[in-house]
Amino acid sequence: ALSLKGYKVGLLDADIFGPSVPKMLAVEDAAPMLEKKEGRDFIVPVENYGVKMLSIGFFVEKENAVVWRGAMASNALKQLITDGDWGDLDYFLIDFPPGTSDIHLTLVQTLPITGAIIVSTPQEVALADARKGIDMFTADKVEVPILGLVENMAWFTPAELPENKYYIFGKDGCKRLAEEGGYSLLGQIPIVQSIREGGDEGKPVALNTNSITGIAFAQLADKVVEAVDKRNREQPPTHIVQITTK
Repeated sequence: ALSLKGYKVGLLDADIFGPSVPKMLAVEDAAPMLEKKEGRDFIVPVENYGVKMLSIGFFVEKENAVVWRGAMASNALKQLITDGDWGDLDYFLIDFPPGTSDIHLTLVQTLPITGAIIVSTPQEVALADARKGIDMFTADKVEVPILGLVENMAWFTPAELPENKYYIFGKDGCKRLAEEGGYSLLGQIPIVQSIREGGDEGKPVALNTNSITGIAFAQLADKVVEAVDKRNREQPPTHIVQITTK
């Protein structure tokens, strides 16, 4: 959705153990090229739909599990960041895996993160994990600003009844969590068949700008732009986090 609005977008798939970005963006069979600059090899990101992307999924067989210890996974992620020839970008998005892990700490120790967007479904079991994510990013030693929350699977809308909403996982859970913490609710994404089909086929629903989901993602992109602009106006520049563990 950001790319459709004319922004230069990079996407890093930080889910080392379950990389899904290549499939969802129809580049499963792509092989990133190496380019030498000033005597150093850089990885040229794969590009589709106007988005530059890198994922560990490009470097392992798609049928094989990635069975690595935390340190090895962290080093692989660092390499994708530091050796990627990303060029000039307006937005560099990082798709984190669920939870709070070495991967998250590696990223905040490698890049100055402008802000975090917390994505959750509305039920309390999921919101409990979302709260932990917020706690991690806002901890004293990390201090990554929360740009806002996104509620995924907010309601179910059948294709034949587009006006109907069925709150399968509860209603407005992320909205309440956002209000508790004083954060913005950036968007609510419904469960619709087209999202599943688009992910499986590698055709993002955001491309269908006149659909319910296309409109929802376009509105979300606008909210993200506003949140980043507000954060940059009102808060000091970000920095790489220094964390020492015993």
